[in-house]
Amino acid sequence: MNNRLEKDDYIQNISYDSVIFGFNGTQLKILILEYHNTGLFALPGGFVKINEDLDEAVKDGVSKRTGLENIYLEQYHTFGSLSRSDSTAMRRIIEESDLDVKDCEWMFGRFISVGYYALINYEEVSPKPDALSDSINWYPIDSLPKLMMDHEEMVAKALQVLRANFENKLIGMNLLPAKFTMKQLQQVHEAILGEKLRRTTFQRKMLSKDILVRHEKLFQGKAHKAPYLYSFK
Repeated sequence: MNNRLEKDDYIQNISYDSVIFGFNGTQLKILILEYHNTGLFALPGGFVKINEDLDEAVKDGVSKRTGLENIYLEQYHTFGSLSRSDSTAMRRIIEESDLDVKDCEWMFGRFISVGYYALINYEEVSPKPDALSDSINWYPIDSLPKLMMDHEEMVAKALQVLRANFENKLIGMNLLPAKFTMKQLQQVHEAILGEKLRRTTFQRKMLSKDILVRHEKLFQGKAHKAPYLYSFK
């Protein structure tokens, strides 16, 4: 981000916020920013330039925060409550970032935010804070810091949509290696759904969907216990 955020460069009163889910095989986490010297935590987000598509703005923003290019992104909800904007918090963020408050007054009004969620393997990520932030870190989904404005609502809604659409979207997500075990596939489901699943029932259900290709066994210990590897068709 440049040191100056020129009003004429951006579409007015429209922003985006991204819930970046990360998974490492066992645990689901979310990427959270902490703004300079404010104690304010927020989802990564940004504004949309006059000459760029909304989807491209979000892809660019998420890529800069994660260092990844090929990311599964989905627009899931638009947040437009009259009470969602907080001019006091935004002013503090701008002041602590040594930006000209007068140049940034356009940011203190009401904004409608378009919510996106992303799904990635967080072990592949090198998180990078934006110019307004001290840090950006992974937090487990069940122990997030208090988030500013309506960002907790954004996380809850993203998780709701993700769970509702998860099985239909899984093939396109970047949560598993190209070849994976049935146990790894089950762990993804359990982390996102927030519940334990019966192994035999889960395996039978997955195989009945006709979406998997079975490959060689993964030999790591005793040969008779080696699990098969799978990939998506």
